[in-house]
Amino acid sequence: MKVDKTGRLAAGALALALFSTACAAERSGTVGLPDQQGGGGNAAAGGSRTFGTLPSPCGKGDAKGATDQGITDKEITIGFGDDRGFPQAPGLSKEMGDAVKAMIDWCNEQGGINGRKIKGNQYDAAMTQSVKVMQQSCKQDFMMVGQGFAMDEAAEQYRVGCRLPTVAGFAIGPNVTMGPMKYEALPYPVDLLNIGGIKIGKDRFPAFKDKGDLLLSTSPAVTTGTNKIAAAMKKSGVEPLNCGVRLNDKGESNYMPFAQKIKECGAEVLWTSDSPDPGQFSLLESIERAGLKPNYLFEATWYSSAVSGWNKAGAGDNIHIGMMFQPFENAAKVPAVKQYMDLVNAQKGKVALLGMQATSSFLLWAQSAQKCGSDLTRQCVINELSKVHEWTGGGLHAPSDPGNNKPASCALMVKLNGSKYEQVHPKNAGEFECGADFVIETDPKTWGTKLNGDRIATTFLTDDIIKPQS
Repeated sequence: MKVDKTGRLAAGALALALFSTACAAERSGTVGLPDQQGGGGNAAAGGSRTFGTLPSPCGKGDAKGATDQGITDKEITIGFGDDRGFPQAPGLSKEMGDAVKAMIDWCNEQGGINGRKIKGNQYDAAMTQSVKVMQQSCKQDFMMVGQGFAMDEAAEQYRVGCRLPTVAGFAIGPNVTMGPMKYEALPYPVDLLNIGGIKIGKDRFPAFKDKGDLLLSTSPAVTTGTNKIAAAMKKSGVEPLNCGVRLNDKGESNYMPFAQKIKECGAEVLWTSDSPDPGQFSLLESIERAGLKPNYLFEATWYSSAVSGWNKAGAGDNIHIGMMFQPFENAAKVPAVKQYMDLVNAQKGKVALLGMQATSSFLLWAQSAQKCGSDLTRQCVINELSKVHEWTGGGLHAPSDPGNNKPASCALMVKLNGSKYEQVHPKNAGEFECGADFVIETDPKTWGTKLNGDRIATTFLTDDIIKPQS
């Protein structure tokens, strides 16, 4: 597991971010913002009737009954959290807990869900304490919502064993990603991969087809993600040069030899599944000093204030990032993004992509819980979640299919110019490009787990899990 100093994660190709399929557009088509439904909402006013384009699932009501663990006449108790207490990276994924806390308050100000107020138990897994956290949650929470724990794989057997459903902010371990009773607003399943960044990059940079390559790493997690991308490139008609530039995950004393190797190899477009850190920055600076100006196609972990803050000298001006989330720079055109930012800023929380991911998962859970009325049970919520096949979190991201655990078939691309990001594809800010060929099947050898006929990981599967009922 690699953790960068911005608190983002690179585990395989997590793509924080970000990064998910219900686009019906053709390969050349684009998806714009849906019309605003109802009367919008100043997030600071608390009582909003919508979240972006999504009618608010929160409000007053007369729901009653102790219908399940964590449910009373007056309260719904959920668990949430992050790894903010990890000593080696203080504040790790703090934005996720901050987002869910803000959303709980936003919802409760409107009356809760059908009149039941939400009580949130906030957990800090601190990277190494996910098992302890899950065991605590198993004893008291109705569900886990919007959480993100880097070492979630270690806790999965306990979650499944106590039949605790989750609408996770993100899932990393393959058994979690494909686990039973698990839903996500923006799924990243092991058997399907959104390759929007590759598709858009191939169209924008013709040299990518035969003069592109991947930057390699000694990190096993990054290598797993890179191998998936290499296979996806070949399926897309891109043949990597295989220059063999492999960086030590713990850093190098001199990056110029690697820059010279790239120059000698003739690479004009470079891809990395690694996350930004001082070593990566040094490589890009060395490439510039070597007289090269390649285009970079990087994953969503590079959409970061740490990257834009570093790029004052412009060595990263050719960084292009494929994303399934709306960038913050589009907030003026995407009400949901502005609303998320306003809510979290009002509580002096951390605003970041993973926070939007947690927000979308909270809304997905809240909408499903609201539909259950008084009869709020885990079974009912799972039934409702399984029916959701087009989800954008009110406009926070490309349409995903949470009910079937399938990623978005859409993407957009941003480019870094100095200290600012801007959307460069599609041309109109707020739009995504979509197509059925934006999602490919991956090699089962890369899954890290065995799936049954329902695409559920079998490692911790038991006979008494809660399954969707028609």
